[in-house]
Amino acid sequence: MIRAVAFAAASVAALLATDAAQARQGQRSATVTVDKLAFGAIPANLRVGDSIVWANRDIFRHSATAAGHFDVDLPPGTRRRMVLRRAGAFTFMCKYHPGMKGMLKVSP
Repeated sequence: MIRAVAFAAASVAALLATDAAQARQGQRSATVTVDKLAFGAIPANLRVGDSIVWANRDIFRHSATAAGHFDVDLPPGTRRRMVLRRAGAFTFMCKYHPGMKGMLKVSP
């Protein structure tokens, strides 16, 4: 029991240290939720080095796909993290449901 508590405390400390390091470098993490065959709100003010967590809360498999830039596969109930490596405006869609679309605008 004590070992489990110590491990949990160390894990929390590591996460806080990672978040603090990202904050010092100006890196942030934002979440885009996929539910009911739609992408949720797309975060504004994204910068190179930030990360997007794609969270599929739907019962269907989805993707976040921008041809030639990224292709994140999202089985039901999964989360995937993607670091933004390039500046630009990236139109993306779900390759399984082409009517689902969005745009990430990433500044340098």
